[in-house]
Amino acid sequence: MKQHMLIALASILLFGGLQPFTAQAGNTADTFSISPMVGGLSFEGCQRLESAPLFGARIGYNFTRVIGVEALFDFSRTKSTYSNSTLDFYRYGGDFLYHFRPDKTFVPYLATGLAGMNLKGNNPYPETSKTTGVFDYGFGFKYFVTDEIAWRADMRGLLYSYGKDDQHAVEYTTGLYISIGSTPVATKLVDPPPAPKPVARLAPAPAPPIPTASLTASPASITKGQNATLSWTSSHAIRCEIVPAIGSVQTQGASAVTPETDTLYTLACTGVGGTAKSTATIIVTVPEPPKAQPVVISPVSVAVPEKTCNKPEMVTINFNINKHNIEPQYDKSLNTVGDFLREYPESYGKISGHADATGSRDYNQKLSERRANNVKEYIIKNFGIAPERLISKGYGKNKPIATNKTKAGRTRNRRTETNLACGIQSNKRLP
Repeated sequence: MKQHMLIALASILLFGGLQPFTAQAGNTADTFSISPMVGGLSFEGCQRLESAPLFGARIGYNFTRVIGVEALFDFSRTKSTYSNSTLDFYRYGGDFLYHFRPDKTFVPYLATGLAGMNLKGNNPYPETSKTTGVFDYGFGFKYFVTDEIAWRADMRGLLYSYGKDDQHAVEYTTGLYISIGSTPVATKLVDPPPAPKPVARLAPAPAPPIPTASLTASPASITKGQNATLSWTSSHAIRCEIVPAIGSVQTQGASAVTPETDTLYTLACTGVGGTAKSTATIIVTVPEPPKAQPVVISPVSVAVPEKTCNKPEMVTINFNINKHNIEPQYDKSLNTVGDFLREYPESYGKISGHADATGSRDYNQKLSERRANNVKEYIIKNFGIAPERLISKGYGKNKPIATNKTKAGRTRNRRTETNLACGIQSNKRLP
């Protein structure tokens, strides 16, 4: 019997969860109700009593939409399973009800209560004719078809004792739930609103001004170790930032920088109307090494051969996120590399590609190779350099020159580096 009650309870809750209910009806607070019921009554097997039809009634009151009480009366006539004796079953008492989803059309609830019960008639067990206390527990639901009327169904487990033995029975009923005293919402008639007065149409609010930003570098080319000055101005901006390495700045000002390699600085200023950007590049050259002085060997003077190249050792190109194309501002730097290779036919170059730590290791490896190959192809195509004089190799994110935890650091790590060697160093390729 307990298993049957659990299955029925699960079915009711599942049915309630799947229904597309609306809040047009539901349990109402401060109302009385009456419920005529019909159903059946089944006794535990050891009581030797047949299942029989059951008739009853409920009178209830809802304190709130969730909590209510009911007075109950049930009657059934059953027979003994081993004789022709008939017995009349009576139960009268009260239940406490706790409703779920009270504002929906389908309202499940739990119930428990106490009642008196006796079996009268041709009873082989005279002690059952006496009134005994019954504890009942169970569940049910109300399905509202109007605001005042609902179809309801209930299942109750009955627990009682005769002598020293605990006995069980199950009631299963259905019927109508009729709400009494619910107050319909009165419809208040209101006068139509007066016709609106003509209102002068206001001009639309002007769009917020778009910020502007301007960044310059002076001088634009320095020798390694020297300072350059970045100067910037903006309008209609709330905050500005310069990358790499500098970070947040005032909306206008100047700052001295000492880059180690060619560096592209970007000024980004943000305002209500959007964001504006401006860039400036500082080219860094390496000082030329001093020329070898001639050595005098009496009686003839012999000069020590000087190196055949004294150009920068490295040229750095930076890239945008996930990009391998060369920005126009690096044409001048790459022209320096191409002119150097054409001027010194014995020279060789190695182009190494790098990426920041964003993305997977495999993706960054392939991206760094594309960046190195793109610079190599640019030099070959624009300056007619033999392909065997250039080596390109990608290192992925394995050789950062700055931290990958900041935007400025990641910008510096997205780069290619071109190393050159020539002349006196022999014709061996760079490692």
